[in-house]
Order: sequence, then C-alpha cells, then structure tokens
Amino acid sequence: MSDTNIGLMSGQERSHWIRLRTVIILRWVAIFGQITALFAAQWILGLKFHIELTYITVCVSVLSNLVATFAFPENKRMSEVENLLMILFDLLQLGILLYLTGGLNNPFALLVLGPVTISASMMRLRSALIIGAVAILLVTVLSQVYRPLVTEIGAELRMPGIFIFGNWAAIVIAILFIGAYSYRISSEIRSMSDALAATHLALSREQKLTDLGGVVAAAAHELGTPLATIKLTSAELVDELSDNPDLCEDAQLIREQADRCRDILRDMGRAGKSDLQMRQAPLVTIINEAAEPHSSRGKTLHMEAEPLTETDLLHPKIMRKPEIIHGLRNLVQNGVDFAEGNVWIDASWDDKIIRVTINDDGQGYPSHLLGRIGDPFVRRRRHETVSEQRPEYEGMGLGLFIAKTLLERTGARLRFANAGDPYQDLLDEPQGSGAIVEVTWPRSRIDSGQDGPSRGLGKNVPIEI
Repeated sequence: MSDTNIGLMSGQERSHWIRLRTVIILRWVAIFGQITALFAAQWILGLKFHIELTYITVCVSVLSNLVATFAFPENKRMSEVENLLMILFDLLQLGILLYLTGGLNNPFALLVLGPVTISASMMRLRSALIIGAVAILLVTVLSQVYRPLVTEIGAELRMPGIFIFGNWAAIVIAILFIGAYSYRISSEIRSMSDALAATHLALSREQKLTDLGGVVAAAAHELGTPLATIKLTSAELVDELSDNPDLCEDAQLIREQADRCRDILRDMGRAGKSDLQMRQAPLVTIINEAAEPHSSRGKTLHMEAEPLTETDLLHPKIMRKPEIIHGLRNLVQNGVDFAEGNVWIDASWDDKIIRVTINDDGQGYPSHLLGRIGDPFVRRRRHETVSEQRPEYEGMGLGLFIAKTLLERTGARLRFANAGDPYQDLLDEPQGSGAIVEVTWPRSRIDSGQDGPSRGLGKNVPIEI
C-alpha cells in the first residue's frame, strides 16, 4: 500500500476520535436539562416519584463529568473504545432516570435517540450497532418495567397499552432509521473529505514535478553556452598541447566531461517545461505525455487522433495543465491495469468540443457498480481474477475519483460504460471488449489557440535561485 493510502487510513482512524471537552460540554447541557425537568415535574406539576434515587442518578453523571474535566488534559481526544463506553454510560444513566419516572409513559423517552444519533455520526459501524442494540433493548425493558409517576391526588399516570406499544414501535423505528441515515451521511462525508485530500496531494505532486521540470529546462538552457565554450577551449588546448602528453590528457578529460554534462542536461531538459511557450502543446503531445509512464508495462497502447469534421483538420493546441495530465494518466493506468493486452486511446475534436476516449480489452467495469464509477472508496470491486491480475489493487476507487475530480476542474465531463453493453453510446464500434471512459471538454476551456493563432502567455521570467 502506498504512503498516501497509509496516510488516508491513519486519517480515517482518527476521524472517529472526538474531543473529550466537547462531550463534557454536551453532558453539562444534558444534566442542566435533566435537573430542570425534575424540578418542574416535582414543584410545578406536582408529580410524585422517587426523588432521592433520581437526583442520585443525576449526581453520578455530574461526578463523572467533574472527574473527566480535571483528570484529563483539555485537548484529549477519545478513542473509539473510550467514546463507546462514554455513550453507553450516558445511555444507561438516561435509562435509569426513565425507569424511575414512568418508563415509556414519560415523553422524555425520545431522548434515547440522542446517543444513537451521536454514535452513528461519529463512530464506526460496529460501535454504532452496539449503541443501537442497547437502546432498543433499553426501551423494550422500559415498556414493561418502570416506576409509575403519581399525581398529587395519588393517581398513577399510565397510558393505555396500545399507546405504550405505539411509543415503543415509534422509538425503535426512529433508532433504526435515524441511526442508519446518520451513519450513511457521515460516512460519505468522511470518505469524500479523505478522497479530496488525496486529490489535492496528487495535484500538488504533479504541480511540483512540472515546476521541477521547468527548473531543469532553464538550467539546461542557461548552461548550454558555457559548456560549449569549455568544449571549444578544451579542444584547442588538446591541439596546442599535443607535445605534452600529461597536459594533453588533462585537456582531453575536460572535453569529455563537458560532453558528458551536455548529454546529462539534454536528457534532463527533455522533461523541462519552463518556457512559457511549452505550457501549451498539441493535444496528441499531452496525451502521449500522460500515457508514457504506462507504455512499457507489457500492454500495447494504440493512439489515434482525427477531427470529427473535415473543417477542423488542424490539431488543437491545449494548455499543459497538471490536472489534465494527471487525470488522463490515471485513466490510462486504470485501462492498462485491467486490460488483457491492448488499450486504445482515441482523440477527436471539432470547433466546439475536444474528446478523448480510452477503451481496453479487459473485463470491463462491474455492472452493479457502473453507476458509482468515480465515487471514492468503492471497496466491493475485488474478485479473484482482479486479485491475480493486479494483486496490489485495493479496490477503493480512489484513482478514478482523483482523475474525475481533476478533469472536471478543467471543465471536462466524464462518462463510463462497458463495450459489451449493447446500449452504450460512447463508441459506435469499440475496438476492445472492456471498459470505456469518455472525457469531453468544451474546446474554449482548454484550447490555447481558440481566440487566435496562439493565446498570449506573457514574458518568460528568469528563475532566481
């Protein structure tokens, strides 16, 4: 697993940790509400209940809050287990209060939903299921076992059995629905947050590589002249020192090392993009640059480019944005990873759009996940064939999410399909039998020559070291 994935997994672990101080504050609010409700029931409504035990139960919660406040540092974050135990304690404390004050006859029984919602929003599935199960068990017991509330005249406040059953059913359904809803929403939010963080890391890395290439190209350009001068001077010294073998050998060494420096700078300069003119390139050049890292992985890449109409024969010149290069590179990588032996990359354009289609001869996307392609952390995609073909693949869908996000930032629209689907409309005659991904841009968004022969880029700025 890559360092990025390890970082993401660590971030996901700690994303379920919440500050103890936050729980303490929420507890004080709950305690204040409990005391207010007990005071109003006793002195305003004149209800009779076991006052000593109810206030002792509230005092236990007050004591635990004071211990948590003074025994732990203010910035402490609770782990999954600590958070689970804390919420279980609060749930049981609430259950004891409800037992002493009428059970499900007490309208405050709905407060059982509070711990369930918090656990579903902040904790993992196992912990959320434990809290939900305890809550359902608790309301089930309270529907049958409780101390009734008594009015001033000694009458017990009891609802008809059908209403008790209705309250129980409503609370249980609310626990299941609100718990599932809260868990699902919070899980998607956390997954999207982690995936966007990975996207920003990928874009930052691509931008740094582009900037590094610029420095290399500038160095190759600036050092070319002095190296040529050294080579010329050393050649003259070799001729003049022909009668002195030792000095002649030194001059020959200087010339050889100058040639070596020239070759090194030439190789390094091929990746450089510092000149502003190099920030735009033909569409085919950009696609080749994106696909080049995967051209020697045992799969054959077929590249074709042709206009959609006879009036647009000239290849479009587009901006060399890191988002475009990295996004296309991820899509090509996905095709190469799952292809049997061939990947076809087709580029086409007219005066309105620029389109790139990638098709492979693999098994295609899983049909039941086709509508979710591009979502982060899609884990149910791995099967035995994929395991043998790509053993390091974790099936998280993060690569496609990064590609989709980066390309959409440049104005692209992505569509996914399988070549074997008779209803797909991305390719009329797919060359491969596997997955198809189509990337379409409005030409005005990325074509550097849309407003004329070449969009103005400004002056080259010297690199200061």
